[in-house]
Amino acid sequence: MDAILDFLKTTGFAMLADNWKVIIMIAISCVLLYLAIVKKFEPLLLLPIAFGMLLTNIPGAEMFHEVLFVDGHIHWDLFGGATITQEFIDSIENTVVASTLTAGETISVGLLDVLYLGVKLGIYPCLIFIGVGAQTDFGPLIANPKTLLLGAAAQVGIFITYIGASLMGFTSQEAGAIAIIGGADGPTAIYTTQMLASNLLGPIAIAAYSYMALVPVIQPPIMRALTTKEERRIVMKELRPVSKTEKILFPIVVTIFVALLVPSAAPLIGCLMLGNLMRECGVTERLSKTVQNELMNICVVFLGVSVGATATANTFLNLKTLGILVLGIVAFSLGTACGILLAKLMNVFSKKNKINPLIGAAGVSAVPMAARVAQREGQKEDPSNFLLMHAMGPNVSGVIGSAIAAGVLISLLG
Repeated sequence: MDAILDFLKTTGFAMLADNWKVIIMIAISCVLLYLAIVKKFEPLLLLPIAFGMLLTNIPGAEMFHEVLFVDGHIHWDLFGGATITQEFIDSIENTVVASTLTAGETISVGLLDVLYLGVKLGIYPCLIFIGVGAQTDFGPLIANPKTLLLGAAAQVGIFITYIGASLMGFTSQEAGAIAIIGGADGPTAIYTTQMLASNLLGPIAIAAYSYMALVPVIQPPIMRALTTKEERRIVMKELRPVSKTEKILFPIVVTIFVALLVPSAAPLIGCLMLGNLMRECGVTERLSKTVQNELMNICVVFLGVSVGATATANTFLNLKTLGILVLGIVAFSLGTACGILLAKLMNVFSKKNKINPLIGAAGVSAVPMAARVAQREGQKEDPSNFLLMHAMGPNVSGVIGSAIAAGVLISLLG
């Protein structure tokens, strides 16, 4: 009987009684699983993120240890089984993790600790960007280069939100990580947050992917509020054909220019354009298919589960998380609005070849969902109007723009 009682005391059920925050986190992870499976909100990433959140909050499982990555650093000595000293606890006394540690204890590295190294070292987001590049057709952007301005305008919301977050009391690094949610690009948000404020990785990743999934809900009211019926009915001129040579030169030229302009953006832009060059060059078809499918799928699983693991009860259940959720939707909405408003401004100075302002909303980078929303809203006013390919121009330029914005923030704040 003593053995049975001792066993029961070691179960997660016994530990739940003294930790109500863990119960809330498990409930939140189950809600996110419901949204991913039933509502299909970005299921490819929201499902592994939610399951990683579930695993990290199971009492006694010890699959993820925040102490290994506390204060923004990888403590390699603790990976080798070093003992926690009082000096180490004192050195991180301003962190939430410090209160959970006891001098003399030894950390047993868990599965999620190892997987999280790929996030901490910036590996998974960059590998995913290779796959994104291989799936992206930059033809609409090359055919109509001025749509690059719409993608750039959508990034203005990032910098406005940065100012707002700073005024709310977040540090400059935290404000930069929160603002990047406005780019509506999950890997970029994760990469930037890891570089600037890794303690906010869980809330920011969940906010970024949740808002990306809600593009069809968030954007239409903003699009209708900022445009007139006449503007939504504008029919754009058919795009010119783009040669193979142009498509091959584009990723090379963009990589050289952006990497020289913003060196901090080189990892993301370089990987994005490498994948696109594999797609367009015509001599690496096997590699292109691999990075689009097997490599990307593996990285998505590892990235999602390990990012979800950072959403522990101590770091997630606080007022900062609520502030992140509010600022995230502000950033996303501002990005949508700025893209639309710039399109309207460009029409003021253009007597011919007017731009349908709806495609400006696609500059937020949620590929290809934002472009589809622009197409849908345009066809509500004129069923014969096809805006999808036109909207893909600012949509893919938004991917480039968000990576550049991330590089700027990392360069200035990192």
